[in-house]
Amino acid sequence: MEEMIIYGSVGLLCFAIILFYLRKLKKESLDSEHKIERAIEDGIHEPVSLYPYIDPNSCIRSGACVMACPEEEIIGIRNGRATLINASRCIGHGACFHACPVEAISLRIGTEKRGVDLPHVNQNFETNIHGIFIAGELGGMGLIKNSVEQGRLAADNILKTIEKNHKADYDLLIVGAGPAGIAAALQATKLGMKVIVLEQDSLGGTVSNFPRAKIVMTSPMELPGYGKLRLFNTSKSELLTLWNEVISKNNIKILEHNKVEQISKENNNFRITASTGESYSAHRVLLAIGRRGTPRKLNVEGELLEKVAYKLLEPELIMNKKVLVVGGGDSAIENALLLADNNEVTLSYRSDKFNRLKPKNSENIEIAAKNNKIKLIFESNVKLITGNDVLLQLKSGDELKLKNDLIYIFAGGELPTQFLEKTGIQISKRFNYTILSHKK
Repeated sequence: MEEMIIYGSVGLLCFAIILFYLRKLKKESLDSEHKIERAIEDGIHEPVSLYPYIDPNSCIRSGACVMACPEEEIIGIRNGRATLINASRCIGHGACFHACPVEAISLRIGTEKRGVDLPHVNQNFETNIHGIFIAGELGGMGLIKNSVEQGRLAADNILKTIEKNHKADYDLLIVGAGPAGIAAALQATKLGMKVIVLEQDSLGGTVSNFPRAKIVMTSPMELPGYGKLRLFNTSKSELLTLWNEVISKNNIKILEHNKVEQISKENNNFRITASTGESYSAHRVLLAIGRRGTPRKLNVEGELLEKVAYKLLEPELIMNKKVLVVGGGDSAIENALLLADNNEVTLSYRSDKFNRLKPKNSENIEIAAKNNKIKLIFESNVKLITGNDVLLQLKSGDELKLKNDLIYIFAGGELPTQFLEKTGIQISKRFNYTILSHKK
């Protein structure tokens, strides 16, 4: 009798645990359903750049991907399986990819309906032009940690193709001194290659164009020539200082403000011509440039005036100005918020609402608008820029003239298609294209 009571108690306990677990799963699933519905309504359910693809047949609902994600509510659990919720807010961190215990996640770019223009690159990072390689954002992998890893791996693969006794001045010429270019240069130097780096702007690439106060979100990674870096919320200045130290220590030759204009074949090598008029011969070339090499212009009258800019480097020096910020992405929001501390800021956006903002930016811009710190004008486009004013075209057909001292345009950038095609690199639109997978 006593044994029956014990067995019965254990059975009831097991039943209670199972019931609690099933209720928990049901609640998680319902929560995810509601979040997906809200995401669809807000236009943030569909991915717009790199995102995780979850194989439903492999997922074991461990929840490791949900816990590993540094953003908010990108992934949730629905019907016992991981699923995408606010996919457009994914920054391509890749933490979920590495955290999944059964390798059920791959990183993709483009969807079934929305293709993304990408250059042809094989598994060794080589393009259709033998000897020219691509790593980093241009190939679809934009986050700092991922770009660093690609740059390192690209250098490893390039070494295998180096021919002995080639006649070029350099074994490898790298175009772009962003995270991928820096990592590739460090790794190539470590492997004994003679390297030079050309950068059209400043060291750091896209990072160098961040506002001085901007915090760069990054994570632990292995940097060639340095070792493990444990970084999470690191400022732009801290990151650039670190890179400068590592580059100096490893004697990396980086020529800033040298935009590459042309790459042409020269026997088994390449001749690279820069905007300065200088030319260089290299046996191999690595393109580590961003997908948005050229800022997208509005193509309106007055856009060439000095008061118009496409990046904001020192917001703390701008005070008591009437500023117009154009754009609705994270860059536009972050810069508008920085400027709003000491200026009268208006933000013009062509859509009727913000669609793909990071949660914190969405919250901050809403608070700023509510407190009249920033004036938002949706469904508007810049029509004319003059020395003292800017004219906005509204969806209603009306025009709105604003007194204006400065204009900052954050309308994204354009894929350097012309440069790539002139070099001979093939570009095609990819749908559901896998950038990173555990499967070989």
